[in-house]
Amino acid sequence: MQHAQTHEVDRVRAHTAPQINDRLDRELEERIRYYSTLDHAAITRRITELDHEWDIERVLETNASALAFTGIAMGILTRKKAWFMLPGVVLPFLFQHAIQGWCPPVPVLRRLGVRTRREIDQEKYALKVLRGDLDPVQSTTEPLERALAAMNAVKA
Repeated sequence: MQHAQTHEVDRVRAHTAPQINDRLDRELEERIRYYSTLDHAAITRRITELDHEWDIERVLETNASALAFTGIAMGILTRKKAWFMLPGVVLPFLFQHAIQGWCPPVPVLRRLGVRTRREIDQEKYALKVLRGDLDPVQSTTEPLERALAAMNAVKA
């Protein structure tokens, strides 16, 4: 049942090998544990970094459009029709990703650690819990425990 729910919410994770998802999840938890030992300023800097982190959708769209544009420009500049095959290959991959949440570059990008927007937001949410933004009533639970619980709640 969890797989079906994940598939509906995050198609990239659903089409990523489980060991890669597990590695990305472990790295996320390690970062939350690390930031739980730092001050609010360090957490705020990390949240700012996350605001600028490119998710997999943005990376794919940028790469596909750059390759398609390059193929068109080179085809026009060199007057060689072979260059027009480049956008003819790249754009169907982008379309496939839009429909299915998968295309050939996705496994490579995931192995390189490129995350989904939801994974990035999951870290931001946990860091905000650590910083105390989302906990107006003081709890007896440790901030790290609350942050990890919040992170897992966002994942579900």
